[in-house]
Amino acid sequence: MHRTLKVQMMGVGLTVFCLGCGMVPSPASLREAAQRSGMLVGTAARPEQLTEAAYAATLAREFNMLEPEDAMKWEVLRPDSQSFDFSQADRLVDFAGQHSMKVRGHTLVWHQQNPPWLTQGQFTPDQLAGLLETHIKTVVGHYRGKVFAWDVANEAFDEQPRLGQLRDTIWYNRPGIGLAGNGTAYLERCFRWAREADPQALLFYNEAEAEALGPKSDAIYAMVQDFRKRGVPIDGVGFEMHIGNLHSDISSFSANVGRFTALGVQVQITEMDVSLPVDAHGNASAEDLQRQADMYRQVAAACLSHRGCTAIQTWGFTDKYSWIGWQSKGTRGAGLLFDRNYVPKPAYQALRETLGAR
Repeated sequence: MHRTLKVQMMGVGLTVFCLGCGMVPSPASLREAAQRSGMLVGTAARPEQLTEAAYAATLAREFNMLEPEDAMKWEVLRPDSQSFDFSQADRLVDFAGQHSMKVRGHTLVWHQQNPPWLTQGQFTPDQLAGLLETHIKTVVGHYRGKVFAWDVANEAFDEQPRLGQLRDTIWYNRPGIGLAGNGTAYLERCFRWAREADPQALLFYNEAEAEALGPKSDAIYAMVQDFRKRGVPIDGVGFEMHIGNLHSDISSFSANVGRFTALGVQVQITEMDVSLPVDAHGNASAEDLQRQADMYRQVAAACLSHRGCTAIQTWGFTDKYSWIGWQSKGTRGAGLLFDRNYVPKPAYQALRETLGAR
């Protein structure tokens, strides 16, 4: 863009074209771009990496929100049935406070990463209900005023072949907390306990492979619609968005976001990565890195097109510590915004430009 300046010099009217006059400088970081767009841009983080200078500096510079990757899960917080260990999570919350970052809590109820004393304890439904209520209220209460949003429940709906049905878990029906067979009643109980512990925190339901229209997102939509109608405290839905297909249906994602936000809840992208085929050294092709950048750009643009889509978060930010390599046995990787040496990739530039253009 340019601005035209009219100047009078020695009685002669001159028109001067001032290239760049009035232009807003490009954002220097993701968090600066997010601030410009009114969004939150976050990442999952690990407390043990905060001693690594490049990790801590990149985390603080680029993001205005963080979520503990594992430090708030049962297996870390609950060494036994009688005690809590908040030390790892506290390090991340303290780091966030020092760098003016918001904290998303993850997660209070999940069927994975539970301690052996819990999974092998042969508890009755009443005993499990007591343990779960104590856990939710203690954890949420400990971080009251410090964690602005919680993934209360995570991945409660099943995959194939039971797509869209509630997953069989220790909390639902094996043996469950006394509400087996009553649909989402056990999740409702969890949301109510969380609200009692911190009336100000936003409460989210988080799910994988539900970002597009389909049976799983339909089931979640029905639950959220029911909860909102009956006054069950739910404020948002998180779509993880672990993307392994560079031809994902963005229009379906956008339509899905639209129908959830129309219910009056927020939508946040909570665990995004875009995995690519990699060689023996973990490197992806230049062509795939550009396609990956396009995917980040399209997802961000779709989110920004809905007022109720309020955050974009990646599951980690450097390929150095990504879960994709071990999960795929080395066949895929390079899914995040920075490479293993903290060098920003085309995906970083695409996300920063999209956020900054709003």
